[in-house]
Amino acid sequence: MSRKRTLRLRCPSCKKPVKDSGPEFPFCSERCRLIDLGKWASGSHVISSPLEDTSDISSEVAPEDDGKRKQ
Repeated sequence: MSRKRTLRLRCPSCKKPVKDSGPEFPFCSERCRLIDLGKWASGSHVISSPLEDTSDISSEVAPEDDGKRKQ
């Protein structure tokens, strides 16, 4: 018999166990939700930017002609 694997969800702020059906999911409480929001607002949490600047690469690529040629 194989065991059923269970995923234990934890609050990102305080690491307490969280039920996925809770009203504050993925947080355990409104307090933890507001702490996380404050970190985003202050700039503590950021989404990292790409290591390379992809805007230069995309401008060098010629647009596709979708099989149509101008003559």
